[in-house]
Amino acid sequence: MKDLYHFDFPGLEDNAQEREIELALTQKITHFMLEPGKGFAFVGRQYKLEISESDYFLDLLFYHLHLRCFVVIDLKAGKFQPEYAGKLNFYLSAVDSQLKHATDR
Repeated sequence: MKDLYHFDFPGLEDNAQEREIELALTQKITHFMLEPGKGFAFVGRQYKLEISESDYFLDLLFYHLHLRCFVVIDLKAGKFQPEYAGKLNFYLSAVDSQLKHATDR
């Protein structure tokens, strides 16, 4: 897998909100799908997961056909905050328990 991904799109301001980034990504999905490499399948945007009677929404959900695993992308605009990692781990655990099949990694 590649180490660096470029999510800069013409027309987006430096202070673009997460929804604007998501919309730009999904509008250019073909180009974006080629950036990380072969084998990625787009599962959905704002993918709904129900956990303990609460709804959570994954910004973008992919499945890698060759690696046989889900790839969760949680978009954040601005400087990294440690709680982002906790939220992403929460999402990954939920995907593993709700979507992962026995043959998935």
